[in-house]
Amino acid sequence: MPTRRTARLVVLVSGAGTNLQALLDATADPAYGAAVVAVGADRDGIEGLARAERAGIPTFVHRVKDHATREEWDAAMTASCASYQPDLVVSAGFMKLAGATFLEAFGGRYLNTHPALLPSFPGMHGAADALEHGVKVTGATLFVVDAGVDTGPIVAQAVVPVEDDDDVESLHERIKVAERRMLVDSVGRLAREGFTITDRKVRFGS
Repeated sequence: MPTRRTARLVVLVSGAGTNLQALLDATADPAYGAAVVAVGADRDGIEGLARAERAGIPTFVHRVKDHATREEWDAAMTASCASYQPDLVVSAGFMKLAGATFLEAFGGRYLNTHPALLPSFPGMHGAADALEHGVKVTGATLFVVDAGVDTGPIVAQAVVPVEDDDDVESLHERIKVAERRMLVDSVGRLAREGFTITDRKVRFGS
């Protein structure tokens, strides 16, 4: 029986990197089936990069302001990611939208999380919007990024009850816990089992 190849992950961060840390902890077990081969960011001096450096993982940074156009920035991010030959690219709190060049290179292999149950409450304020709407449950969604905003095919979702005394901060903290667990579980399955996307339906297994 052939040995399964370890899937290569490039993880993109913009801040503290707690989702990155969860993936680093998971990939320490060879049975997980994936390894983080590089970490990229759109700003320097952040804890997410420090986590990668402490783990001995290569990093790269492309700041939008260092490029003449957004398209040039997108091309630079694409080239750096591609140089590590990733099987999956994971947005782990990466706060920039991918452009056409990036999506052409990594379409169908670029994953992101969102703090709501998509397609409800897309955009920057998923937890706040859900709370304001008065929903009884919300949660987190892992999806394959496409050219829209939080519109790509859904890989997995985790449900989080909304408590009567929740504010945005308390709700978002509980969502983040569920999000990390979902991200680690799902990326591991995608790496070990493979996946297909047909008619917006993501199915595990190659």
